[in-house]
Amino acid sequence: MITSAQIRAARGILNWSRKDLAEHSGVSFASMMRLESFEGVPASNFKTLESVKQAFEKAGVEFIGTPEDGAGVRWKSKSK
Repeated sequence: MITSAQIRAARGILNWSRKDLAEHSGVSFASMMRLESFEGVPASNFKTLESVKQAFEKAGVEFIGTPEDGAGVRWKSKSK
C-alpha cells in the first residue's frame, strides 16, 4: 500500500500537478486532494490507490519500503 507522502513525492519527481496525476490515473482531482491530505496510508478504495500507483509506475517511478518502515519513491532502474 502506498502512503500520502509517497504520492506527494512521486508527483514531485515527475513534476506533475494534482491535475496531471488525475488525468494519468483516471482519479478525480478532488480525490487527489483527499489522498494527499492524510498521514500514512490514505483511507481510500484499493482500486483508487492502485490506479494512482500504476500511473506513477508507468511514468517510471518505483515505490520502495513499507508504510511502517521507510516508505519512499525513486526512479525505476533501467535494467528492470
